Amino acid sequence: MKTVVLIPARYQSSRYPGKPLVKLLGKPMILWVADISAKALGAENVYVATDDDRIAWVVREAGYQAVKTSSDALTGTDRLAEASKYIDADVYINVQGDEPLVNPADILKIRDMKLSNPDMVINGFCWISAAEDPSSVNIPKVITNEQNELVYMSRNPLPGYKEPKRAPGRYKKQVCIYAFSRSELAAFRKFGRKSELEWSEDIEILRFLELDRPVLMVETSPGSLAVDVPADVAPVEKALKESGRGC
Repeated sequence: MKTVVLIPARYQSSRYPGKPLVKLLGKPMILWVADISAKALGAENVYVATDDDRIAWVVREAGYQAVKTSSDALTGTDRLAEASKYIDADVYINVQGDEPLVNPADILKIRDMKLSNPDMVINGFCWISAAEDPSSVNIPKVITNEQNELVYMSRNPLPGYKEPKRAPGRYKKQVCIYAFSRSELAAFRKFGRKSELEWSEDIEILRFLELDRPVLMVETSPGSLAVDVPADVAPVEKALKESGRGC
């Protein structure tokens, strides 16, 4: 069965315009993510879905494939659904273009879990570190049942608690690696709008709750950091150096 990585990338990010092309240790962030994805599945199976010619040019100059999509995609997953119409594959892995510290082994782990659970959407999570603030709205917190099936995801620190003694010892956060089938992507886009919960939380995977599509959360490596705003660049560059990738 054929698996491809699709990396959604738009230039007009509301919080950080031009984010995919921001330089991290001298290299555009989108290429950091493409290189990681290539380590997992090979460069020939890595595509960037974008509506911007500047991003497409950088990607193609580096030897990767770019798929031009419309400019009105509601979310990155909608953009992938559009791109998937032009790419023949059995499994589509969404690796977010703003997470340059993703572990290639986790991409393969998500793929393998999808192959074992073809009727479920797959998403990654890891535990929030002591250096991170669970109350940060930039960190989607994950609620699962005891089988690691998604119950809910929120930008508020969840689960809640009635008494301090019942406070959770640690929190799960979303890691933005997903695995979909083409039919799951098509159903997501056919919904035609953001669901009410998705709109409020600004977390696109919540749309699958309205579609009654189960989502299995898979634990991935800790240490994933995303670039959401300009202030995130310095700590991500520091982490890249510490990981040895920036050498």
